[in-house]
Amino acid sequence: AALQAAAAAYDSQRVACAPAFSQAVGAVLAQLEMGSAELTCTVEPLPRERWTRSGSADVAFAFKPGKSMQPRPLARIASGGEISRVMLAIKVVLGAKDGTETLIFDEVDAGVGGSTANALAAVLARLSESHQVIVITHLAQVAVMADTHYVVSKTTGDAPETTLTPVTDDARVAEIARILSGSATAASLAHAQEMLEAHA
Repeated sequence: AALQAAAAAYDSQRVACAPAFSQAVGAVLAQLEMGSAELTCTVEPLPRERWTRSGSADVAFAFKPGKSMQPRPLARIASGGEISRVMLAIKVVLGAKDGTETLIFDEVDAGVGGSTANALAAVLARLSESHQVIVITHLAQVAVMADTHYVVSKTTGDAPETTLTPVTDDARVAEIARILSGSATAASLAHAQEMLEAHA
C-alpha cells in the first residue's frame, strides 16, 4: 500500500511537470532555430507487474518537426542532427539537476550553418556553465566557444590509428582557419584570430 501511494505521488509529479518541461525544451529548440519544432512528453501508468526502477509509468517523448505535422516517437522520426539538438535542449533545460557531469555531442551541428550555428554555439556555451561539454564539430562558430581544442586525426596504413592532439596559441588559430576555408591563408588566419578574440 505504501509503495502504491508513493508511485501514485511520483506519477502525479511527472504528469504535472511534463507540459512545463515540453514548453521549456521548445523554447530552447526555438533558440536553436528549429522553427516550430516541439517535443511532447507523455506519462502513461503501467500495470504493477511492469514497474521498474525507473518508476511505475512509461514516459515517452514525441517529436513534431513542424507545426502542421503530427507528433511521432522521437527515436523514429528525428534525424541524427535533430536528435542531438533535442538532447542538447533537454540538457539545457535540466541544467545542474540531471547529475551528469560530462556531456559529449557528436553531429550536433549536422546540416547547420549561418545564424543557426551561432545560436547553437551560444546554447552549448550556456550548457558548459553546469557541465563539462565535449563537442565534435566542423563549425568554426562552435569551435571558437571552447576553452580547450583538440584535433582528431587518423593515420594511414594497414592498421590505422586515431590520434587526439591538443592545439594551442598559433596552432589553434591555424586549425580554426582550416575549418573556415580548408587552408590557413592570411585572410582565414585573420578571421580565425578575430573570432577567437571575440569569444575570449
